[in-house]
Amino acid sequence: MATTASAQESEDVGPTPEEKAQRRAAAEQRLEQRTDKLGSIFDEAAELNKIAQNAQEEINDLSNQTSRLVSEYTQLLKQIEGLKAYNAQQERLIQSQEEEKAEFRVSIRDVQSVRRQITPLMLRMVGALERFVELDMPFQLDERRERIAGLRDLLDQSNVATPEKFRRVLEVYQIENEYSRFLNAYEGTLTIGGEEKEVKFLRAGRVALVYETLDGSSVGFYNKNTGSFEPLGDQYRSAIEKGLEVANQQASPSIISLPVSGPEQVQ
Repeated sequence: MATTASAQESEDVGPTPEEKAQRRAAAEQRLEQRTDKLGSIFDEAAELNKIAQNAQEEINDLSNQTSRLVSEYTQLLKQIEGLKAYNAQQERLIQSQEEEKAEFRVSIRDVQSVRRQITPLMLRMVGALERFVELDMPFQLDERRERIAGLRDLLDQSNVATPEKFRRVLEVYQIENEYSRFLNAYEGTLTIGGEEKEVKFLRAGRVALVYETLDGSSVGFYNKNTGSFEPLGDQYRSAIEKGLEVANQQASPSIISLPVSGPEQVQ
């Protein structure tokens, strides 16, 4: 009887089906709660990962921007250095140009001063040349006087530049200078014995001026001491004819004897 009662009491101690169901339901509820918590944790972790990824992208963008800005800054520094060197060179150039401008202003003032003086100088030069021609041996006078008259007309022309006028004056001086160097023959008229005759002139520089009539009837020379043409003897005829041939390039150069006026005796 006692043993049976103890077994019956042991059976009564175990959980009832309701209690098991309740326990199972509670365990499932706790598992579900834990699962929900894990899901929340995973969601938060995913959100954090996303935030971290976005932050990394922003960091990368900022890093790229920083690199680009540093590169641009470096380029700007190089440009600034180049501009500084360029500006320094331009300042030196401007300084040099200012100095040249100052020199040009001085030169312009000098040119204006010279230009005011050059016209009176040219007039004096033409006047001196005109007096020289009139006092010189009387060869090719019409041509030489016409050349000087042309110079005077030129100096009065306002449309001709001063340098060109001066060049022309020097050109005529050069022509007159050339007359002293060469043997020259030309034809002209000369009053001989009160009668105008056609003659052939022979000029040996400014040393001698002789003539022979075209008909060969007479020869003569210009006497500087008397300022007139005088007849010569026949002994000079062959020399004058030879000189005319040489001057006209009809004969080879040779030594010829021509009359030369001696210096006047000073009283």
